[in-house]
Amino acid sequence: MYKTPNANRKHIGIYGNTNSGKSSLMNIILGQEISLVSSVEGTTTDPVLKAFELIPFGPVVFVDTAGLEDKTELGEVRVKKSLDYLKRLDYSIYLIDGENPDISTYKTWKKEAKKYNINHIVVVNKLDKLNENQIKDLEEKLENSIFISTKENKNIDKLKETLINNLSQEEEEKSLLGDLLPYGSTVLLVVPIDSEAPKGRIILPQVQIIRDSLDNGIKTYVVRDTELKEALNDIKNIDLVITDSQAFKEVDEIIPKELKLTSFSILFARQKGELDEFIKGCESLDNLKPNDNILICESCSHNISHEDIGRVKIPRMLEIIAGGKLNFEYKVGYDFTDDLDKYDLIVHCGACMVTRKSVLNKIEKCKEKNIPITNYGLVIAYFTGILKRSIEIFNK
Repeated sequence: MYKTPNANRKHIGIYGNTNSGKSSLMNIILGQEISLVSSVEGTTTDPVLKAFELIPFGPVVFVDTAGLEDKTELGEVRVKKSLDYLKRLDYSIYLIDGENPDISTYKTWKKEAKKYNINHIVVVNKLDKLNENQIKDLEEKLENSIFISTKENKNIDKLKETLINNLSQEEEEKSLLGDLLPYGSTVLLVVPIDSEAPKGRIILPQVQIIRDSLDNGIKTYVVRDTELKEALNDIKNIDLVITDSQAFKEVDEIIPKELKLTSFSILFARQKGELDEFIKGCESLDNLKPNDNILICESCSHNISHEDIGRVKIPRMLEIIAGGKLNFEYKVGYDFTDDLDKYDLIVHCGACMVTRKSVLNKIEKCKEKNIPITNYGLVIAYFTGILKRSIEIFNK
């Protein structure tokens, strides 16, 4: 895997009215024709995503959205999709047509962006067609805006520079291990190989843990659970054992009690969300009872088998904990259900395929509704009786 996964890139949305020049701007920034440019209203339908290296900032994803004043037959659906994307963005560019400035729609969009704590920059397009009075008037109405021309490629470098500076001030992505273990530490990764493991490769969370270890000078050893006992004899001074959550019980029984132990899923719960909130949600399992309503959130769609963790194993564990049947519903992808009130508990996957911002938005909604939310790995740790041990490494 040579490319940074999209879930680890800053997502930047490009918003504005129909024909304000959003697609042209995206194409100019990328230096290639990705978004279709046309004078016909409603050309952009579903959001268009493109991964890009924004030098010197780093890997990002640009998202070209449909016009917010789309008057085509499917306009309402397209606008809703565009606004829904705010839940997963880290930053945004709002583009205004300088010839036909719609300040009202911008203010409405700004309120939506504020709901999800999305910072943004206002860009006024069609500078080549504006006179001095028009520019001055817009400068007064839109503070700190940047005036550009996608047609004549004016001030695009200034926009990029401002964008990079603003992104650099945003929250930096949390390290998976770098702030937990000092340089030169040793970690042992336990990677069971079962029917869920992709043939010929290891899964994304494991790849990212290895890369994070390399970035921080942490020595990494990878073994299957079947060779774990031998590895413990071969490798000295292990600082942390990280296992697939599904092997928690077996690994806990094999490794010495003085060794610290956690899982890939719990590490991602910390990086992509709020670990304290997930732990609090896990503690609510003490109150789980038959007929409670459970929502299980999965980041990605996949084939479901008899070993599926989210559809089979986690539900089975929760029903044993509750002492009876539970009502399960499932939500796949970035988006979250709006109807949270009916749920007694929400269980999220490791979130390796989605952005931190999208997970934080879900957590915030749960806080507002006072609904507990937790994570696959923590549920398994609770079920196997090793929750305290699995989070010990995070205690300062």
